[in-house]
Amino acid sequence: MNRKILLIISFLSINHIFSQQIPDTTYSPEITTKMYPKKSGTTIYIDQGHRNFHTKNNRFLPFAKLVLEDGYKVDGFDGKFEKDKLKDLKILVISNALSENSRPPFVAPTESAFSTNEINTIKEWVKNGGSLFLIADHMPFAGASANLAKAFGFTFYDSFVMDADDKGIFDFSRKNKMLGNHVITNGRNHQERVHKIRTFTGQGFKIPKKAYSILNLKKEYTVFITDTMWVFNEKTPRISAENLSQGAVLEYGKGRIAVFGEAAMFTAQLAGRDRVKVGMNAAEATENYQLLLNLIHWLDRKY
Repeated sequence: MNRKILLIISFLSINHIFSQQIPDTTYSPEITTKMYPKKSGTTIYIDQGHRNFHTKNNRFLPFAKLVLEDGYKVDGFDGKFEKDKLKDLKILVISNALSENSRPPFVAPTESAFSTNEINTIKEWVKNGGSLFLIADHMPFAGASANLAKAFGFTFYDSFVMDADDKGIFDFSRKNKMLGNHVITNGRNHQERVHKIRTFTGQGFKIPKKAYSILNLKKEYTVFITDTMWVFNEKTPRISAENLSQGAVLEYGKGRIAVFGEAAMFTAQLAGRDRVKVGMNAAEATENYQLLLNLIHWLDRKY
């Protein structure tokens, strides 16, 4: 069986599993040292005004529950990004946004989920002290957020990144040197120190010089720049993932931005008819929740 056929089988299988994703409402890891007393911390706003695949009451419910348990408050952000609506926000999460006109089947070029005015508004908000957590998965989500990422110097490829086995499952660890050594991965103490992170497909992107990569992809991995979501063949353009990242952070003006190219890693989902655990609830992703908490703490300027 040639590699082309193997690719098609692999991608179709993954597509089938991920096509029916619901939040795992039973997922509830223990937080040893909580950042705030119950509901007394900073409010985290999760975008739900841009046809987001992940919102606080749906597929990002485990995300919301986790940070609530850590003492934060959580709310949804509706509508467009405007200066007056952002001025009192400290932390904004945008995950897998799409344009109003975006409908399956998703084909290139992907339309931006954000207007030029919105992008300029967010850029100024971060520059003046806001903290942005931008998550954009594989195509078409990468393309939909590419212009916003570009405003901060990140280059998104509207693509899928795959390992040598074409499974799209990546383990970033200190042992394999794919996990960066940063205050975010070290935490406040040894209990918060992260050793291994698992991600589930997604995209790989280029970071600006002043950014720090938390999740480092390897040259053996391949970025498939397809023109149709989940459709691949021998003519599909591809590049090596060498020097690309799947998660990075940047100090920008008075603000901070965390950019990640995979969303399932920050939630807990049950996928497909067999209810496969995908995300923080997966047996191989037991430290993912701690990375999420550490990222929120960093965005909240706790370190």
